[in-house]
Amino acid sequence: MHDALERRYPLGASGADRLRRRVASVRRAGRGGPHDCVVGVSGGTDSTYTLYQAVRLGLRPLAVHYNNTWNTPVAEDNIRKAVDALGVDYREVHCRWPEFRALQIAFLEASVPEAEVPTDVAIHAVLHRTAAEEGIRYVLNGHSFRTEGVAPIGWTYMDGRYIRSVYRRFAGGRLRHFPNITLAGFLYYTFWKRIRAVPFLNDFDYSKERAREVLADELGWTYYGGHHFESLYTRFIIVEVLWKKFGIDKRKIGLSARVRSGQISRERALEELDRPPSAPAGLTDECLRRLGLSEERFEAIMRQPCRSFRDYPTYYPLLRAGRAPIRLACRMRLVSPVLYEKFFG
Repeated sequence: MHDALERRYPLGASGADRLRRRVASVRRAGRGGPHDCVVGVSGGTDSTYTLYQAVRLGLRPLAVHYNNTWNTPVAEDNIRKAVDALGVDYREVHCRWPEFRALQIAFLEASVPEAEVPTDVAIHAVLHRTAAEEGIRYVLNGHSFRTEGVAPIGWTYMDGRYIRSVYRRFAGGRLRHFPNITLAGFLYYTFWKRIRAVPFLNDFDYSKERAREVLADELGWTYYGGHHFESLYTRFIIVEVLWKKFGIDKRKIGLSARVRSGQISRERALEELDRPPSAPAGLTDECLRRLGLSEERFEAIMRQPCRSFRDYPTYYPLLRAGRAPIRLACRMRLVSPVLYEKFFG
């Protein structure tokens, strides 16, 4: 996958030319409106740097944040500093907490490694819904395969049917307020509204270390101590659930990507992995308190046999059957080639 993405997003002169054409396309599509793109912001390195580069290149982004109530104070402060310093319009969408809390508990009860997928799907949905409401054609996301890599399908799978089926089985009823993305929604945003989700940082020789220095110097941005640790719940899931129950260390994905990209040595990556992921004292107690879970119930969840998305209704069989149209969509640049490589590579 990495090699295929390097061929699609080369750096150097061709990469600079691709970035110029990309920016020109976004500007052209946004003529006549106050914004030409939507950028999701979390207060983390990648999303803040995406917003910073969009403004630096002369784009007019609308910054959007999906607030699932688990932000750290550092993340909230980073968002405020970025939108103020860059002078961009900002919109915050709040979750419906009782329903969202029930969905998070449902994914814990489902005993699958995708405990944070509800937030990922909601962000994707909110960004596309905002773009559609505002008549904006481009959503710029902060994913870079050179630093993030691609998660194995057994570690991270997501789709709207999966969300609905887990909620129905473990929470009962149906979701009423959660911003889900179903197959029909994906087709609506992609083909009817013609919204393009662009992995913007793929166009840059992107280094998280350099990005943090720039953001700190120019925006007063503050680092929060670890990958995705801008969210209390994400850190809880990484340390307490994935590591201890599933034996999954997601640091391997990003570290491997940086080794392949020549940003760090394999020896340094292995040294980092020798240190187990850690959490501040009291994090688990705080997360259980906010979820309304007792220690006994959480321990019972941790003792349940590990399951996967294949144990629940999803769109996965349909995607597997749609190999030809997905390949065509990749060639037309309507969807990322990662989708094809992940399912069929």
